[in-house]
Order: sequence, then structure tokens, then C-alpha cells
Amino acid sequence: MDDLIIKKEVEAELQWEPSLNATSIGVAVKDGIVTLTGRVSTYAEKMAAARAAARVSGVKAVANEIEIRLLPSDERTDEDIARTVANALAWNTSVPADGIKALVSDGWVTLEGAVEWYYQKEAAERAVRYLRGGERRQQ
Repeated sequence: MDDLIIKKEVEAELQWEPSLNATSIGVAVKDGIVTLTGRVSTYAEKMAAARAAARVSGVKAVANEIEIRLLPSDERTDEDIARTVANALAWNTSVPADGIKALVSDGWVTLEGAVEWYYQKEAAERAVRYLRGGERRQQ
């Protein structure tokens, strides 16, 4: 498939994706490899853009170079983020108590620990993946 056609179809797919504002996302295609650039305000938007691009026929791979820039009202301290992460993990019944610990530095969350089952690892990741305020830097 021609790169120009893929580019137009990816741009159209991004426009139809309801969970993101595609006006700030750039699309480049070379040999079926799509590169996404620009800025969005959440990690969820960044991931939605990559999923939308990957849905297009002819796309071989997606390089997601979209930068995350929080709105000033969404910025939070590392302490606030750590508290939110700890609560999200504690409230998730699939995550064993004291099995996972979170480290927060400059808005980045790192989960550490050990669990008995893979689904528990996945549950811990899902519990914190889309929390607001931890996307200060490009991810």
C-alpha cells in the first residue's frame, strides 16, 4: 500500500477517535512505518492515538513520539500522585495487599514487588495506568 494513502487513512482514523483531539497530532509514514508526533494532555490520549494508527490497513509499525503536556490544572505533586497510586492499588481486589509498592519521581510512577499470578501484575498496572497527573514529561 502507498505511504500517502496510509498517511491519509491514519489521519482520518485519528479524527474519528473520540478519546483524543487529533488536531495536535502529526503523522509521517515511510515504508508502512507510521510516526506520530505532537502534543496531547494525557497518557490515555497518547495510547489511543497509537491504537488508532495501528488499526489502519497497511501499517506495519507505529513509532509513538507524541509528547504529553499536562494542563496546569492537572499537575500534581509526587506526594499527591503517590497517595493516589497507593489508594488505587489498595482498592483493587486483584492486587494482593503489600505485594506491590510504588515509587514516584518527577511524575513518573514505577511499580515494584512480587505477585503470585500474572493477572495480579496486570491488575496493578491497569489500576494506575490512567491516573491523572503523572504525565509531566514525555513518556
